[in-house]
Amino acid sequence: MSAEQPIKRIAIFGSTGSIGTQALDVIAANKDKFSAEVLTAQSNDDLLIRQALQFNPNVVVIGDEKKYTKVKEALSSTGIKVFTGEKALEEVAAMDCYDLMLAAIVGYAGLKPTLNAINNGKAIALANKETLVVAGDIIMRKAVENRVPVIPVDSEHSAIFQCLVGETRNRIEKVILTASGGPFIGRKPNYLVNVKREHALQHPNWSMGAKITIDSATLMNKGLEMIEAKWLFNLKPEQIQVVIHPQSIIHSMVQFEDGSIKAQMGLPDMKLPIQYAMAFPKRLPNNFPRYDFKKVSTLTFEEPDVKTFRNLGLAQEALDRGGNLPCIMNAANEIAVFAFLRNRINFLDMTDVIEKTMQQIPFIEHPTLEEYFESDGEARNFAADIIKL
Repeated sequence: MSAEQPIKRIAIFGSTGSIGTQALDVIAANKDKFSAEVLTAQSNDDLLIRQALQFNPNVVVIGDEKKYTKVKEALSSTGIKVFTGEKALEEVAAMDCYDLMLAAIVGYAGLKPTLNAINNGKAIALANKETLVVAGDIIMRKAVENRVPVIPVDSEHSAIFQCLVGETRNRIEKVILTASGGPFIGRKPNYLVNVKREHALQHPNWSMGAKITIDSATLMNKGLEMIEAKWLFNLKPEQIQVVIHPQSIIHSMVQFEDGSIKAQMGLPDMKLPIQYAMAFPKRLPNNFPRYDFKKVSTLTFEEPDVKTFRNLGLAQEALDRGGNLPCIMNAANEIAVFAFLRNRINFLDMTDVIEKTMQQIPFIEHPTLEEYFESDGEARNFAADIIKL
């Protein structure tokens, strides 16, 4: 009889967000397989405290230093170590107390802790797409050097990853990323100009955090995913295609050099790719809802409307040119989404801000990590100036 598998110790960076809370649901349902060793949050102290009391991690980090005392006092009787601040995130990422980092911090803020974890030989379940968009070449090179697996959690990249298991020696002709099209599929600019944040936050298929929901509505999400796919699967830009698939049942496809296409399907539920990444290479039984072919509706596919949703074209340009352009685009987008969510700019202004920033910030073909950080800062400042934040 084989020995029982040891419990896999998980560090959830971004435990109070959409991915983090669902990952904790998976851990709670599989206590014999996983433990939550590290939990981090930026500002949601109340939820972080509740999570810590339930899962009893080794370490928690609250990013917002003003909330440190409250968290520390709430957990004072537990023996849980409490740290605060951006530097603490990086330091905890280098600790030995966990086996796998679930990188679920939203945006650029997830880059440094993820890089630190990789440099310390930790396996990564990657839910933060911006990390690879900003510095994919460096991240993946470091992962190879440290022999660290990077397992995608994004539903599309998880789908591609699952399609590639067992296909190591077979050449990919192209990957086909599916996009729901968001809530405004088929709409034209004269409609979109009046869209308010409340409309944009209503995604038809997925329940996600605010930033990614807006990115989905503008199709920037798919643009970021194209760049992420390039680095994860070592692809050329011409090997990455996007199709609109409003039902979100096929999560993505891989076409091989013989013309055969593999698709990964299922109901739109992020718990599945989260569980898959945490348990890899095993699949675990669960009670998630199943897709029922007897009740099948039509599955449809169409070309994206890049004239209306120009973010996809900007992302294609960033993908083709490479260098620091994806980093610049991502920084401008984070500022634009931040402003839109606060009703400072309208829906179509977001694309204008990103385009102007991409034109203005100096292009660097082979940036160092420091140059990525500088480009990110410059792009944020420039975008904020345009918006007058």
